[in-house]
Amino acid sequence: MKRIAWMLVAVLGFTSAPALAAHGSKSASDLRTGYNALLAEHVFLAGAATGAALGGRQPEFEAAAAALDANSQDLAVSIGSVYGPEAEKAFLPLWRKHIGMVVDYTVGLATKDKMKQDKAVADLLGYTQDFGAFLSAANPNLPRDVVAELVKHHVLTLKSVIDPQAAANQAEAYRALRAAAGHMAMIGDPLAGAIARQFPARYPGDGVAPGSALRATLNLTLREHVYLAADATGAALGGRKAEFEAAAAALDGNSQDLARAIGSVYGADAEKAFLPLWRRHIGFVVDYTVGAASKDKVKQDKAVAELVAYTDDFGAFLAGANPNLPKEAVADLVKHHVLTLKEVIDAQAAGNQPQAWKNARTAAGHMAKIADPLAAAITKQFPQRFATAY
Repeated sequence: MKRIAWMLVAVLGFTSAPALAAHGSKSASDLRTGYNALLAEHVFLAGAATGAALGGRQPEFEAAAAALDANSQDLAVSIGSVYGPEAEKAFLPLWRKHIGMVVDYTVGLATKDKMKQDKAVADLLGYTQDFGAFLSAANPNLPRDVVAELVKHHVLTLKSVIDPQAAANQAEAYRALRAAAGHMAMIGDPLAGAIARQFPARYPGDGVAPGSALRATLNLTLREHVYLAADATGAALGGRKAEFEAAAAALDGNSQDLARAIGSVYGADAEKAFLPLWRRHIGFVVDYTVGAASKDKVKQDKAVAELVAYTDDFGAFLAGANPNLPKEAVADLVKHHVLTLKEVIDAQAAGNQPQAWKNARTAAGHMAKIADPLAAAITKQFPQRFATAY
């Protein structure tokens, strides 16, 4: 248990990874998409770190924790891009503070120390007021009590992930993980909206328009796909069957959500056609992972060839639905998705956890290159339904 505690305390000492979308925001829609992406990623990485720590997987914990702290630094940079370097410097230790309290709670669970758990929960609830005060002081459109309540829900939904992880209830942990990540839009949306209202000349456009909402939804769903896929392949390669099955079920839930998003635009028939098509590439990823686990180069090469060929089918599907999406351009973007996900699996199979989590962040970030053009093409195709300016 002391080893787990040491692993968890280490969460606060890592260097930054490349910045994400919110840093260079130029419109209200950019703000919304960028902050939602960073905040949801925070949850996926926190869940990965606590899960690895509670499972006693030190190298994986350290790598996930490094990625989590890089995400924290990216959030701080995004705040600094709006409010300046002093705000960035103040935000980072404040944000890290609640991660430290999550560490304390997880240590308490690992050591069955109820007093430590209760203190950490009390500290986290008290922290919400400090965080609310920080944002309220920076932006009059963010009332302290409202922000505190939203962050309280974040804290409680993250606790709902850690509790079943400690109980080895992987199915519930992954259900809670998706819920906790989804909840972050309740912080990201108000934060982005408040900033856009505070600085309308710097962040023009309508961040709440249907087109902006579609863009944010597609970005979040596609990024979630990457993190759940990485969790599933990592568990499979690690021989953790229960975790693999739970992550795979969550991944399929994400696939169904993505199919529903397509169906909401193009109808029930398109939804029914999209789901098996999307699932197909996940099957090829599974084949590649099995090949990597068994060191079967022939199986790996076959899976890669099938994945590359699949990109043409996927490009044809979207091009058939939307004339603003050229088949070759879509196929090339999906090819890059396939290759970035392959890089995650290769690093996992090699036991190189730092590289695996760096690659996971890169692969998740790449999904904006699919989500953004797709949202823009749909907006252009149906301007009355998805009017926006981003």
